[in-house]
Amino acid sequence: MNYIFHILVILEIYILLALSANQKVGLSGLLSLGQAVFYGVGAYASAIAITKFGFSYWLALPFAISVCIITALVFSLIAGKVRDLYFSLATLALQIIFFSIFYNWISVTNGSYGISGIANPEIFGIKINSPLSFALFGGVIVSLVIGFYVWFLKTPISRLIQATRDDQVAVLSLGINPNYYKRISIIISAIISGVAGSLYASYTTYIDPSSFTLDESILILSIVLIGGAGRIIGPISGAFIYVLLPEVLKFMQMPESMAANLRMILFGLLLVMIVRFKPKGIFGKFLIQ
Repeated sequence: MNYIFHILVILEIYILLALSANQKVGLSGLLSLGQAVFYGVGAYASAIAITKFGFSYWLALPFAISVCIITALVFSLIAGKVRDLYFSLATLALQIIFFSIFYNWISVTNGSYGISGIANPEIFGIKINSPLSFALFGGVIVSLVIGFYVWFLKTPISRLIQATRDDQVAVLSLGINPNYYKRISIIISAIISGVAGSLYASYTTYIDPSSFTLDESILILSIVLIGGAGRIIGPISGAFIYVLLPEVLKFMQMPESMAANLRMILFGLLLVMIVRFKPKGIFGKFLIQ
């Protein structure tokens, strides 16, 4: 039973990551190859605050969110004025830079050895340290984020963000600065990724740079591509497919090593089929270009 709850926690983390990527890709039309950066920043900021400064999880979480906001703000000021391929290249550069920081800033991140001993959250003196309690805790966070999007997608800000995606020239002709709304979108995406990173760090109690690579960024983007960008249901369905696919393979009684490789093969084939026959994704509203 604990294994089922463990899978549920991983699913919740990837739902948050997919929703954060959808904020940039689906709502803003900004193809990001660096989504794992903010995931890693949230995880490392939370882990450092807990292990080195003695913060509780509830102090480490806003600290991690603040670091993500500052990182996103600096990045958006530099790269927020470009789009299409140039924005993607900027996010690729960001990914390379921050992975190098995670890996080489040994005095802070402990390099390839990672950070261990990350404390679990507590609520009214009750420790959240079991898969069941974490699944419930993560479920509350995911529900809050989904609730936020149900509200946010109806707001004028969201409509203006999507307008900059669809026709930036038209937005400019109305006297509206599209870069301002791109910046808002990047910051919202960074906050949600940072929350996912903080949740991941406190759940595993150990992090290292291998969880925040370019491969992870591409995987998060692929989840959105399969599920479909621009709607809430798309990233959620993509996360379900990615996380639950290996569990389906286990019913075929394959060795664990073979099942892991076959999962990526099937996931890749599914991605090719989606691109060929349903380019907007399963539930997509916006075509990623």
